[in-house]
This record gives sequence, structure tokens and C-alpha cells, in this order.
Amino acid sequence: MPFNIPILLTWLRVALIPLVVGVYYLPEHWLTRPEQNLAATLVFIVAAVTDWFDGFLARRWNETSAFGAFLDPVADKLMVAGALLMLIQLQRVDAVIAFIIIGREITISALREWMAEIGARKSVAVSSLGKVKTAAQMAAIPMLLFHETLFGLDMQYWGKILLWVAGVLTVWSMFYYLRRAWPLIKEKSGNM
Repeated sequence: MPFNIPILLTWLRVALIPLVVGVYYLPEHWLTRPEQNLAATLVFIVAAVTDWFDGFLARRWNETSAFGAFLDPVADKLMVAGALLMLIQLQRVDAVIAFIIIGREITISALREWMAEIGARKSVAVSSLGKVKTAAQMAAIPMLLFHETLFGLDMQYWGKILLWVAGVLTVWSMFYYLRRAWPLIKEKSGNM
């Protein structure tokens, strides 16, 4: 396993995931609910920034690796799933939208693994649609964690709107990837 700053940042993101969830299990005499919301939001934002920063550094310093390419999306998916599950428990997110987002991530991860196995991973490489979906998620989740009004904006309201936008983009991008992979799926399933 290679060890460099980008991979260290990815491991940091993995380590921050339990903190986003764990802060809500602290006794309220340690942190009030608004303080828990703020702490979880800040930890999530730090984790999200490391997601951008580790990729930037890996490309800039030419320190990309197969292990980093594996660990980075796993950390992203764990971060989003952990936050969404906590938001369901806090009754700030509908389970349906969380299921759509998490289900898509599992489906596309499995598709990418299978496509890599048959030597066609590039046909399901990350698209700009997937990047917009991720941006909407990464903006929505901190808003929903924060849950308060900020500069006159109802973060809960706007977070829910953005999460539904992310949900629509999630389904759209899933069909985009499946459509790109469909010729190979038909070809390989016909050979079984």
C-alpha cells in the first residue's frame, strides 16, 4: 500500500466519518443540539474539502495510485451514507431519497467493478453529470446537518431542495452509466 499525502488525506476523511455521526451521541450537557449540528457540519465540510484536495494533490504531484483510486470513492460513499443515515435518524431526510442515493452508489460501484474486470472501465468513467450530482449532495448534507437559519436562509429547507435535486441527478446519472454499459452487458450476458 503506497503512503503519501493524498492517501493520508483520504484516510483522514475515513476517520472523520464516525465523528459526523458520533457527535450526535454525546450527552446534551456536553453539547446542545445546535452545538452538535454545528460540530457535525464543520467535520463534514472538512471531510468534503479533503475529498477535493487529495485528488488535486495526487494529480499535481503525480502521486496517483491504484490504491488511492480504490480508497477515494469508498471514502466518499461512506461519508455520504453515514451522514444520510444520521439525517434519517434525526428525521431531517426521507428514507426514500437516502435509499435512492445509497442504492445508486452501490449499483454504480458494482457496475464499475464489473466493467473493470472485463477491461472496459473507461466506458463508465466519472462524467460531468456525476460531478454535478456530487456537488449537490456535498452542498445539501451540511445544510441538513446544520439545520438552523444562517444569514436569513433556512438551511433545512434549502438542504432538502438540493438533496432532491441530487436525487434526480442520481437517477439520471445512473441511467446514463447503465446506458453506456448496456452494449457490453448484452454482449457478455449473451456469452453466458
